[in-house]
Amino acid sequence: MTTTSPKAATPPKATAPKTSRRSSSKPSHIGSYLILGVLFLIVLFPVYYGLVGSFMGERDTNSFPPALWPKNGVHPDNYSKALDIIPLGNQYLTSVLQTIGITLGQMVTSALAAYAFVFLNLRWRAFWFGVFLSTMMIPFESIIIPNYLLISQWGLKDTIAGLTLPFLATGFGTFLLRQSFLSFPMELRDAARVDGAGHFRFLFSILLPLSRPSLAALGIWSALSAWNMYFWPLLATEDPKHQTIQIGISQLQSSDSDSPGMVLAGVMLALFPTLLLVIFGQRFIVRGLTTGAVK
Repeated sequence: MTTTSPKAATPPKATAPKTSRRSSSKPSHIGSYLILGVLFLIVLFPVYYGLVGSFMGERDTNSFPPALWPKNGVHPDNYSKALDIIPLGNQYLTSVLQTIGITLGQMVTSALAAYAFVFLNLRWRAFWFGVFLSTMMIPFESIIIPNYLLISQWGLKDTIAGLTLPFLATGFGTFLLRQSFLSFPMELRDAARVDGAGHFRFLFSILLPLSRPSLAALGIWSALSAWNMYFWPLLATEDPKHQTIQIGISQLQSSDSDSPGMVLAGVMLALFPTLLLVIFGQRFIVRGLTTGAVK
């Protein structure tokens, strides 16, 4: 009779001590925050110096090394001097009206063109869209003389219409909204058609309200581009009262009472609207530019 020996008990496997993911990832997070903090200070420094320098006198702005804080008194009169030398109030209003006109024009034309390229059965639609996008490769300097001759013949110099007319349509805006419209569910379009909605009703009642992030991104981009224009307003206007604030800042620099603090005061007046627009519209820019990127 044979006896079987019991099986030897296998020793338990040694388990490696668990390391906390939080402790291992903590140094990398700290390093990322430090790098982002340094980059934030580098980007913010021009804005800080522009704001502080607008309250400096000539002794501080012309000192070496440059002063980072008003050491010889605060000079808030730099703003009043800037307003006295040039008609900055009229130029500010002109810049605002020009920006509003260009922004609204580009949003309307881009929405209509993008809708046609997505929802209308056009023949050779991809070809025409490629032709439309090819206009983005044409530099504005190459067509600025025909545009200038056109507004001169129509008597639109020194007018808001002359400042805004060449920029009421943009290929980038059409491309941005087209990518957003391509991600729109076609089932909703079919349901709206069955319900009796036409093209304009579907566009303005359903499609555009659901595409607000892309519209906001296009509006912010158009507003920033229009506000920072310099070359075209310089050609299209002659009267200082009808010029934009960007031209007014250059006039401050070339005036007889040129002062770096006064020029920085004008720069801050021009920078303030765009700074607010970027701060409060940053999330719309990110959401609008990423809409339709991932399906």
